[in-house]
Amino acid sequence: MSIRYVCRHCGSTIGVLDSGAVSELQLGLHFLTLAERRDIIAYNADGGMTVKVVCEFCREALEAHPELSLVNSPLQ
Repeated sequence: MSIRYVCRHCGSTIGVLDSGAVSELQLGLHFLTLAERRDIIAYNADGGMTVKVVCEFCREALEAHPELSLVNSPLQ
């Protein structure tokens, strides 16, 4: 099972874990509510998962320009 972390804004791959021995509990994903899980985690047909997070570049851009977090932002 692979776990792929991608930026929810720009789509860049942040990292990939290729270990089948890592659980959602070890990753801290069990703290998410059901709504957060639906928004953040996608399960792939091959048994892996994609976790949507925010990369450092997009985080810095959002902090410097909060207006970018609006619905029609170019980062969306």
